[in-house]
Amino acid sequence: QVQLVESGGGLVQAGGSLKLTCLVSEFSGFGYSLLWYRQRPGKDRELIASITGDSQIIHYTDAVKGRFEVSRDNEKKTLYLQMNSLKPEDTAVYYCNALLSGTIYFPSRVSNNWGQGAQVTVSS
Repeated sequence: QVQLVESGGGLVQAGGSLKLTCLVSEFSGFGYSLLWYRQRPGKDRELIASITGDSQIIHYTDAVKGRFEVSRDNEKKTLYLQMNSLKPEDTAVYYCNALLSGTIYFPSRVSNNWGQGAQVTVSS
């Protein structure tokens, strides 16, 4: 089972930056594509960014495209999300996960072991 631990959240003013980190316990080289989700207050969890095992294909939802950057370090078993030009509407709990089936655009199955998430709060 994949274990996921997110860190790096916090409180930031609009226009600021934060970098989230996700430690992935089971990280078989280029095996898993990895995903970033967020859940905003009162909303469903949504996929915002995804990256293939070899980092060759990266996808962002329109809401974060051009402001967020996802990357991974396979040696360190770590996934990153650099968030720039943050807006109050980016306030959410951010989660990482591993793609088990489907594609990075339409995941059909991810790990059941969701981490605790990283709270990001953007003040106006």
